[in-house]
Amino acid sequence: LVFEFSNDEGFYDIFKDNKLLTAVAGKQALADLDVIRKTLVKKTMLKNYFGGQNIFLSMHPSPVSGVDILLTVAAKKDFTLSKFNEVAAKKGELLITPFRLSGKPGYTVFVKSLNKRFFIIAKGHNIFSGSFSKELVEQSAKYKAKDKQEFTLLPAQQNSNALANLYINYPQAQVLLSRLFKNETGLFGNLKKLPATAVLSLNYKSDALMFNGTTTLNNNMPASYINLFVNQQPVQNQLKNIFPSTTAYVSGFAVSNPARFTADLALWQQKTGIDKKRKALLSQIENETGVDIKTEFNTSLKNEFAVVTTRFDEKLAIITIKNGSALTPVLMNISESVSENRGRFKYDRLPSYLLGEAFSIFRKPYFMIIDNYLILANSSKEIDSYYESYIDHKFLSKMEQYNNFDDLMSQRSNVCAFVLFKNARLLFKRDLFDDIYTNFENEASGWNDIYAASYQLTATDKSYYTNLCIGLNTDSVKTVPGSAK
Repeated sequence: LVFEFSNDEGFYDIFKDNKLLTAVAGKQALADLDVIRKTLVKKTMLKNYFGGQNIFLSMHPSPVSGVDILLTVAAKKDFTLSKFNEVAAKKGELLITPFRLSGKPGYTVFVKSLNKRFFIIAKGHNIFSGSFSKELVEQSAKYKAKDKQEFTLLPAQQNSNALANLYINYPQAQVLLSRLFKNETGLFGNLKKLPATAVLSLNYKSDALMFNGTTTLNNNMPASYINLFVNQQPVQNQLKNIFPSTTAYVSGFAVSNPARFTADLALWQQKTGIDKKRKALLSQIENETGVDIKTEFNTSLKNEFAVVTTRFDEKLAIITIKNGSALTPVLMNISESVSENRGRFKYDRLPSYLLGEAFSIFRKPYFMIIDNYLILANSSKEIDSYYESYIDHKFLSKMEQYNNFDDLMSQRSNVCAFVLFKNARLLFKRDLFDDIYTNFENEASGWNDIYAASYQLTATDKSYYTNLCIGLNTDSVKTVPGSAK
């Protein structure tokens, strides 16, 4: 991840009291960098050479857990290293000493008020990188630019008009997340395998951080599950209206052409080497029950399906189907009966073969069909819990704060990852590294000010238009009268 913005007072004034930006980037980390900006640049002659220049804050996995930040900036053309020496000669808040790292000149900046060191390296061509992590600065000093492009870049005109930009390298984000989460959550499981890069521009809003842009697929890398949705048209998202009020996070999918999706899925499974097992299972089911489950399910599938995790770690698959009364006896024929309209699949891994790897957590799930929704869960208790929420209309869409956040989201998409932080708190306590969760839980960090976040991909011209939205908590959450939105 790389965050780009202009080093001018206008930008800092806009976000001076913005709780969202400080919470997401790290309140202490931003505060420390701001001290460097004010003491090293703003209050010295360096302001003339770095003021107005674009700054790049890149996020890197730390050696054990957490994230280190590297600041990179190009000085204006008339800058020379001797200017650093002039600043170093003056006594004050900073103690600046020269050093060399991997053959490149640099400076150690000791900040008295922080009681810590900031390391700067000159990379050549008047480009400088700095960090509180010496190891990261050393990596930067040794790095040699590659021929291949690691990030998608904005056209110059679009870049000049943007308040700030966020660059994403999806495959490397997997490494970054591994320093935050000690357990696999499933929330980012599909996105982080996407062979793609993205560039998103920031749209200012006082109660939300909203980034919009394009995710570009890398066709030279093996395709992932998310690649299957690029051939679809944007779909109006309706399934979110029946997510339970206890929802912590969701991986949601939508297809305009279910037949195209299931055909693409079968081809992808063939390329990834699981086609033999899939065909063997489907043949076994037909031989033992007489049910061609692939044909029956594919003709019943409508256009949305999602995996929902609740605050109690209940995991549900919610799948829209065309005719529930027709599909029920088909599924009962391949299941152990639990009640008149409920059963448990006899066959292992069937959901992942029918809908893809996002549904691999459901091995021999229990199922229920209600109002043309197929519900899967790994226990009968989870089915009962959702049935109660459905009958009593205990949905997220009944909550005013959720609807306010939903208004910020794109109403049409093909892939969506959504997290509601209050409901996810206990899950994060289990899944995050202890030091990361301690910071997350700390009121001073600002994470308590964040309500939810969503990441949406909408298919367009063999790529994805992309929306990232992080919304602020409001003072109260009210119930919306009437039925779900």
